[in-house]
Amino acid sequence: MIPVRDHNPSRRIPWVTGALIAANVTVFLLTWEAQSDPRAALVLLGDWALIPARITAGEGWVTFFSAMFMHAGILHLAGNMLFLWIFGDNMEEAFGHLGFLLFYLACGIAAGWSQIATDPFSQVPMVGASGAVAGVLGGYLLLYPRARIDVLVIFIVFATLVAMPAWLVLGVWFAIQLAGSLISAGAEGGGVAFAAHAGGFAAGFILTLPIWAARGGRDWWRHSGGHPQHPPTRARPRMTRNPQVRRRR
Repeated sequence: MIPVRDHNPSRRIPWVTGALIAANVTVFLLTWEAQSDPRAALVLLGDWALIPARITAGEGWVTFFSAMFMHAGILHLAGNMLFLWIFGDNMEEAFGHLGFLLFYLACGIAAGWSQIATDPFSQVPMVGASGAVAGVLGGYLLLYPRARIDVLVIFIVFATLVAMPAWLVLGVWFAIQLAGSLISAGAEGGGVAFAAHAGGFAAGFILTLPIWAARGGRDWWRHSGGHPQHPPTRARPRMTRNPQVRRRR
């Protein structure tokens, strides 16, 4: 299931969300050549990726931030930026521009610590905005559990768009990350940083609690219906000008 868009885009221009996407794309383009060379990639990752063993040894603290803007490939980048674009605008509207930036970075740091906790002496480098984006998803789930998300459902050769509530889409996503983190705990090797995803999601949920409580908690859910507080967009139906053919008698 691939989220494509939500039905309640923000009423304000999401400057920070756009800037974060631009920063991630820029860093990817600047490091693209180095990543295509195995030796250069090894140096690049050794200097700027988050490596648990380095943090455990008291080194490389800056990599908590640098690793958030590095990606292992175009699909890795595209997936993270798609999720950030879909869910980031409403969260930026809720937190404000500066608040959202701090929230995003805090979730990314929490995600890094979550991955370190599973294997503190691992030498495997971790890169990607996934942990920080997962925090955005966690906060979105708390504030807008019933927002409608258009999801591309692919089954073998069949594909279709289906509107689903956010609690289902994001709940299933979190369950997969949590299960993956439990299965892969302590496993040495490359792959998906499930623990970082789960930790970032939980951090986003927790950090959003003050906003949810200030709005009234469950009473606000009842008032808003679990949706962003502005009307959903509706696609305009396409008008056709096909001539009418009358049946001859």
